[in-house]
Amino acid sequence: MNDRAIIIKFYNSSLGKKIITGVTGLGLSLFVLFHMTGNLVLLTDSEAYNQLAHFLNSLGILLYLVEFILLGLVVFHVAIAISIQINKQQARPLNYEQITSIGNPSKQSISSRTMIFTGLILLVFLVFHLLTFKFGTYYSTVINGVEMRDLARLVIEKFQSPVYTFSYVGVMIFLGFHLRHGVWSAFQSIGAMNARFSPLIYTFALILAVLISGGFLVLPLAIYGGIIG
Repeated sequence: MNDRAIIIKFYNSSLGKKIITGVTGLGLSLFVLFHMTGNLVLLTDSEAYNQLAHFLNSLGILLYLVEFILLGLVVFHVAIAISIQINKQQARPLNYEQITSIGNPSKQSISSRTMIFTGLILLVFLVFHLLTFKFGTYYSTVINGVEMRDLARLVIEKFQSPVYTFSYVGVMIFLGFHLRHGVWSAFQSIGAMNARFSPLIYTFALILAVLISGGFLVLPLAIYGGIIG
């Protein structure tokens, strides 16, 4: 069997799909963690926030490479997750709420039961988010003699809108639910789980989900509440 056949067989297998979904999910989780941290810079200084955005944009081809990798992670993660969900429904055509976990303690939760729903919500949000900020209105500013995009102004402008702010808050709550199960499940998929570390990793996934989701909520609520801007 040649390398191409091995790769195709791995991709089409149930185990292969779970591993790819887990690895891509962890990669995307790492990205949203860094993204959330960058957002928090605006809490302290709008000029520092604009300089950070300007620095990232100045990376040129390196930035395009990172964006291409992220796009690939999203495409693989979404496509395979949908494929797994379809296979589950075909193999066991019961309502998702009727399915219970085997073993004790159960890891079944609202997060695990709504993964496909929260995932699709996040996908739609990602498109609108990119259109709003990456490809949105371009305001210009000058900092230390350097002309750059005033991204802080755009962010503050958007989060002064109650519709955008509370829609964003709702999506970030969905993100928390998605991460809670997703991170734990990813470690399980790549074989990093055992009876000893399972409770620890499950707790870690919960804490990480709360921190990331909560971290994303701080900025829009601070702007809407008039603390910033």
